[in-house]
Amino acid sequence: MGSLSSPVLLLLFVAGAGVIWYAGIKLSDTTAVLAERLHLGSALGGLILLAIATNLPEIAITVSAALSGHLDVAVGNILGGIALQTVVLVLLDAFGVRTREPLTRMAASLQLVLEGALVVVVLAVVIMGTQLSPGLHAGRLDPGSLVIAGLWLAGLFLLDRAGRGLPWHEGGNAPGGQPEPRGHSRKKKEKAASDKGTATGRAALVFGAAALATLVAGVVLERSGEQFFARQGLSGVLFGSTVLAAATSLPEASTGLTSTRLGDYQLAISDIFGGNAFLPVLFLLASLISGKPVLPAAHDTDIYLTALGIILTSVYMAGLIFRPRRQYARMGIDSIATLVIYLVGIVGLATITT
Repeated sequence: MGSLSSPVLLLLFVAGAGVIWYAGIKLSDTTAVLAERLHLGSALGGLILLAIATNLPEIAITVSAALSGHLDVAVGNILGGIALQTVVLVLLDAFGVRTREPLTRMAASLQLVLEGALVVVVLAVVIMGTQLSPGLHAGRLDPGSLVIAGLWLAGLFLLDRAGRGLPWHEGGNAPGGQPEPRGHSRKKKEKAASDKGTATGRAALVFGAAALATLVAGVVLERSGEQFFARQGLSGVLFGSTVLAAATSLPEASTGLTSTRLGDYQLAISDIFGGNAFLPVLFLLASLISGKPVLPAAHDTDIYLTALGIILTSVYMAGLIFRPRRQYARMGIDSIATLVIYLVGIVGLATITT
């Protein structure tokens, strides 16, 4: 794409973002239908399916960047995506919550705190993996990526057990939270599809077509955006962690707003935490494709973004525990703190890259 003009590259980037937005909505809707009809629900298989489906843009970008040798874009998109997708919760708090109370107050549950803890643990291992010797690997596999994948699977197993009930009052749900059980919005989506006469086979076909469109759009997004924004003087790290991460977070923003407007606040936060816990697993995929360990080659900016993701996740974990009551500009204090920390963090990131 290096031979294309800048206006054409920008048009391709915007078109790719548009396809990802629309296809992401279709993926979310059909995943809900298939999960309900195949009785996956919140079971381990369902959690894996949902994690992969909601992160197809990041998967496509990781594969494309690894094949083209632009590992800095892949790493920046993965780690910057975690930070930015956490900021999506600010959007959901400000525009998605129907009641005049903060998102974390309505969604508070011990299971969500556990999901946030999984994100923090996985990111801590990412930092540890960056300090390992590049020569410490077997073939194309490095221990850091393998441990991350293992921790993610173990975390899903524990979350699956937690989803069946916790030995706490009301199963770990705080009093005065959302009135309907977590996941009720997916059941409503499946019922709406049934009322329209949507067969399971058709839902599967739409899912496959949306997945393919997302993968293709993700590659176009990465290739065109990397060329265009490099010409504007934006480094691969800044591009991957801000512009590209924002584009690939569009489906999460759309589906999250749908969940919150249906009153399924717990699911909205769970989708964000679940996707963030899965993203570092893509380091294993990047290592396999590129032929060399990715984590030991991480830059200072990558470690910085990882720490930023840990801080932002911890802020919302604290919000889920303390359940702030007051709002400012329709946001809880945890959302305001997250937004400020993220903006300051990106300014700091720019000073590192320069």
